[in-house]
Amino acid sequence: MTTDLDQHRELNAAPGALDAARAAIAQHGVKYVYFQAVTVTGRVVGKVVPVQQLERLAVRGVQQHRTAVSNLQATREGHLMGGGVEAAEYTAVPDLDTFAVLPWDSNVARVFCRLYEPDHVPGIGGAALAVDCRGVFRRMHEQFSARTGLELRTGTEPEMTWEGPGREAVFRPESSPAYHIEHLEKNRDIYDRVITYAQALGFEMVEGDYEDSGQIELNWMFDRAEITADRLVTYRQICKQVARELGISASFMPKPATGMMGNGCHHNWSLWRDGQNILVEEGVTELHLSEQGKHALGGLLSHSAGAMAVMGPTVNSYKRYWDAGQFAPSQINWGLDNKTCTVRLSANGRLEYKLPDASVNPYLSHAVLLAAIDDGLKNAIDPGAPQVGSSYGTEGQAAFDPLPLTLGEALAAFDRDSYLKESLGSELSDLYLEYKRDEWARFCGTVTEWERDTYWDDLP
Repeated sequence: MTTDLDQHRELNAAPGALDAARAAIAQHGVKYVYFQAVTVTGRVVGKVVPVQQLERLAVRGVQQHRTAVSNLQATREGHLMGGGVEAAEYTAVPDLDTFAVLPWDSNVARVFCRLYEPDHVPGIGGAALAVDCRGVFRRMHEQFSARTGLELRTGTEPEMTWEGPGREAVFRPESSPAYHIEHLEKNRDIYDRVITYAQALGFEMVEGDYEDSGQIELNWMFDRAEITADRLVTYRQICKQVARELGISASFMPKPATGMMGNGCHHNWSLWRDGQNILVEEGVTELHLSEQGKHALGGLLSHSAGAMAVMGPTVNSYKRYWDAGQFAPSQINWGLDNKTCTVRLSANGRLEYKLPDASVNPYLSHAVLLAAIDDGLKNAIDPGAPQVGSSYGTEGQAAFDPLPLTLGEALAAFDRDSYLKESLGSELSDLYLEYKRDEWARFCGTVTEWERDTYWDDLP
């Protein structure tokens, strides 16, 4: 029987499959290639391959210990998550259409990989690895498109914080440096290098702005969702490289400090069939959603509480929601061009989902987004009426669960959402829950500076 791994190997061994990579290698003098995969937390892992081995390993793949998908992280009890030390390795095979030369050093290229059970494992050898978040989302999207004829297109808005000498914002008290061109100009070396590298890697960069002290957002054109997810991972790698070159620090931490704007990563999405965005109807100019668009939105809202553990994946993620007046959603709802809502319908016929933050794993966030949309379409879920006016200080719609406000609450909500867990698959859902429950437990058992400041001299 032909396995998933066999099919991928045959694809890479086909005549012409390596032609584009060979041409790029010859043109740029590439010496090394990163075979890279993405873990459950969004970390990039892999191996470096001398270019002379590319043709062999493009078909054979490379091996890594299975627990690499969970960052080789041990629980507080010392158990290595993802299978333990005795777990079999996985086989990583590159998607050759993602081969790209690094613009900051043409000696090196990179290619994204999908992950498989190794051939020798009885019963499941050669099967797609169930905990490969990138592979899981690609398969989900392929199956969704085959069944519905629809394509999920997304664009993300990754905010991040840059720190270093001279990078602090200077502005009038009780105001904001947001959109201030002077602050963009002070950081021109950052955005110039980031945009230049991104364009060299095929991004269609469209706009950017300065938002808070050290916070810069740069955006690129929306595309098919799995391409957007790959680009978000690549964008993070670009930013880390630029920080190294400039001798500064770059972070995607969701809430760098109290009183600062949080780093979000809003997901703007639309559904396309035959070149048409089905969220809106042709010829209608006012803000509106089609019936299918309403159902897709209803699915997303109904699963947003459960999705929160993926959209806000760290302990720090929830600090965005406790710092009043920082533009983060406060309840699960939607509105017409209403920036206080969880989902905003914008003037160009897209829905902006504001729960994801800058630390999100884009494959998991897109997988959960797609699953929720699909449920809404299949079951004609009603999103309710749009919110009118500010969401802050008002009660949410009774039809939807409240927004979790800690990682612990979010994990409990995700565990209750059997539909989302089944959509991701039990192995991936269980591994994610184990990893994040351990993270939450470690935080709950750690004494913070706030506790020292509050309680050290509190009594008598």
